[in-house]
Amino acid sequence: MFGGAARHGRVRGALRQLPSSQRRHSSQYEKTIGNLRINQDSRVIFQGFTGRAATANAKDTIAYGTRIVGGVSPGKGGQTHLDLPVFNTVREAVRDVKPQVSAVFVPAAGAAAAILEAVEAEVPLVVSVAEHIPAHDMLRVHAALRTQSRTRLVGPNCPGIVAPPARCRVGIMPYRQYRPGCIGIVSKSGTLSYEAVGATSAAGLGQSLVVGMGGDLLPGTTLVDGLKLFFDDDETKGIIVIGEIGGEAELRAAEVIKEYRARTPEPKPIIAMVAGCTAPEGRIMGHAGAVLMPRDVSAADKAEALSNAGAVVVPHPGVMGETMKQLLSM
Repeated sequence: MFGGAARHGRVRGALRQLPSSQRRHSSQYEKTIGNLRINQDSRVIFQGFTGRAATANAKDTIAYGTRIVGGVSPGKGGQTHLDLPVFNTVREAVRDVKPQVSAVFVPAAGAAAAILEAVEAEVPLVVSVAEHIPAHDMLRVHAALRTQSRTRLVGPNCPGIVAPPARCRVGIMPYRQYRPGCIGIVSKSGTLSYEAVGATSAAGLGQSLVVGMGGDLLPGTTLVDGLKLFFDDDETKGIIVIGEIGGEAELRAAEVIKEYRARTPEPKPIIAMVAGCTAPEGRIMGHAGAVLMPRDVSAADKAEALSNAGAVVVPHPGVMGETMKQLLSM
């Protein structure tokens, strides 16, 4: 856990001093973006399966229709939980139930080790919801991610990923308001992604896929990754991207939006929003990544960059549904 804004600023400064080759995903890891396309056949396991949080989440996720095939709880292998098999290790689970996705419901202190275990077992998609994973732990995770092309990470500190048409949910999203549809959403903010979902559901558009990248300093999947997925996804007709203060993910998103619109004869409409225009400098706003430091680009500047790239910038998520409906009809 970070000890205040000053320490947070030092961590961000240290990350900035790393060579760009170490800060950005390698082309090898980029090959795993397609692993985000979960569907009705996706086989999901839980790490930390018998814990209270995982148990409650697994019950809801099974009720939603997602295909849960078991879980991992070290020392409890051979037992059953929720009428599903429990394994001691992820490798055992991969061998016996062949999961495509692992939901990591392990507390922050052990989350990085759990993620690395899933990476070593080559689970195609790993979703970690834990907040406050130490930055040095995530640096180790990213070092491993960059050396391989089998596993994609979503999170940490994220709500997860959900495909409403497939009723496949991996994470903590309040899934009852999600509707099958054609809008792809990628967001730093979990709460604002829920608002965007509500707006697009109310407008009758629904969602093709919603990716909550989370607010961690070192996310496994970025706004750019989500955009690249949606650019090439036939089921996605419109795109919503939600950013906030902290980091430069929105500027990178603006770059790829501009490139996409320049090379595509009929680009998909893109709506953008950047939260935090009134956030005070140096105060962490809800989670580790949402803090405006003296060297950071402001929310207003990020919104301007997205607008200049061709995205339609809106002031709040409540208007996203009707705005997107108008854009799709043009």
